[in-house]
Amino acid sequence: MSGTIRDTPSAVGRAIDWGARLLRRLPPETGHRATLTLARLAAPFVPTPPADDPRLSVSALGIRFPNPIGLAAGFDKDARIADVMLKLGFAFIECGTLTPRPQAGNPRPRLFRLPQDKAVINRMGFNNEGATRAAARLQARPHRGVIGINIGANKNSSDRIEDYRRAFATMAPFADYIAVNVSSPNTPGLRNLQGRDQLALLLDVLLSERAKQNRSVPILVKISPDIGLSDLDQITETAMDAAIDGLIVSNTTTERPLALKSSHARQDGGLSGAPLFAPSTALLKETRRRVGAKLVLIGVGGVFSGADAYAKIRAGATLVQLYTAIAINGPDLLHQIKSTLLFLLEKDGFKDVAAAVGTAV
Repeated sequence: MSGTIRDTPSAVGRAIDWGARLLRRLPPETGHRATLTLARLAAPFVPTPPADDPRLSVSALGIRFPNPIGLAAGFDKDARIADVMLKLGFAFIECGTLTPRPQAGNPRPRLFRLPQDKAVINRMGFNNEGATRAAARLQARPHRGVIGINIGANKNSSDRIEDYRRAFATMAPFADYIAVNVSSPNTPGLRNLQGRDQLALLLDVLLSERAKQNRSVPILVKISPDIGLSDLDQITETAMDAAIDGLIVSNTTTERPLALKSSHARQDGGLSGAPLFAPSTALLKETRRRVGAKLVLIGVGGVFSGADAYAKIRAGATLVQLYTAIAINGPDLLHQIKSTLLFLLEKDGFKDVAAAVGTAV
């Protein structure tokens, strides 16, 4: 097979993967925290990865990405391990969700593995140390690799739009793009901000705040997979009218497919992983039909393989994110995804990733 990547999993990458497999025996949230600690300890020993095959490179948001695969928000909430995750082969890392003030999130337990379904349910509730502390960490790092910042509102806020403005003002100087999270199911009432009037007001406030800064950081909105097509019409029209830069499709779902088998399947919260792939990809196609190439689309939801990533790209995504698959299968999955993606591009006669974007719509 000529479409293969030149880099192979490093010894350190395999060690992290092995350690992560052991940590998955712990309760989910404890295991996640231990994984972050392991990654921080390993950071000095992780080598810079070899360059990706140039056919994987994409240009979007005014940025050149060495490949289209990023780590979705939720893994590195407080911007602690972005650099080591970039070294493992991700093209970009989305930190957050970050709120203006620190908050503990919802009561535990709030994270549940569904191993039989290759899925996770979370009701974390934007637990984070606050935007100011994350900004200090990012300010201290040398700028290398693409970092997106996902922002949200505090649960007890009296003015959620002002919360987004404050989070944006704090994080924008350190972000390559800002993702506006109005679609988490775990903060009551947050999804109301996806409505036309509220979303238009929110975007106007953020664009005004952006205009005050010396650099024009791209703004994307992360949307819910649970919206109807009329809601999607309103969101896409509002986004294009505001002339923001893109949409992230999609967040976790409150739907529970009847086929779920795991014992935690009926827990409250947002479902991610394999069961989200089909609905989020269908929504991605519908979004592409409405926005064409006017907005950059990031496809996220249920990506476990190169074939899944390729399907997102052909459905209209220029960039693809994953999280649950890495939590389940470890970071070496990235190498498999890139290799398969190159094979599929070559098989279908596409010279690079950009040539395949939206071709299934």
